[in-house]
Amino acid sequence: MRIIRTENAPAPVAGAPYSQAIVAGPGEMVFASGQVPVDSATGALVDGGITEQTGQVLTNVAAVLEAAGAEMSNVVKCTVFLTDMADFAAMNAVYAERFGNHAPARSTIGVAALPLGARVEIEAIAVIQTR
Repeated sequence: MRIIRTENAPAPVAGAPYSQAIVAGPGEMVFASGQVPVDSATGALVDGGITEQTGQVLTNVAAVLEAAGAEMSNVVKCTVFLTDMADFAAMNAVYAERFGNHAPARSTIGVAALPLGARVEIEAIAVIQTR
């Protein structure tokens, strides 16, 4: 098991008992923790609505996957958390653009609140492809 840590995605909240991702198993599975729309350079929630927030979340997910040796095309499952299910269509448009023709399994769950007042959080599971 390897713990993944990258400066290109927000660090876990100080003292929080989780990692950005864990790589485990003989097939090298990446279990990426949920990412919120925090800009890793500033440490602040990005400005804008669900479109901007979803874009930043997926940038953060991609950075964590890259640090683990994977990429978005290696994702097999995502879980999306939304504070307002009315944001689904806008989130889905950004998600579809970022994943392109790759369509991993996905669940979308409505929640009461997310850290820092975020509107969206996404976690991912990926497989590292050996070349």
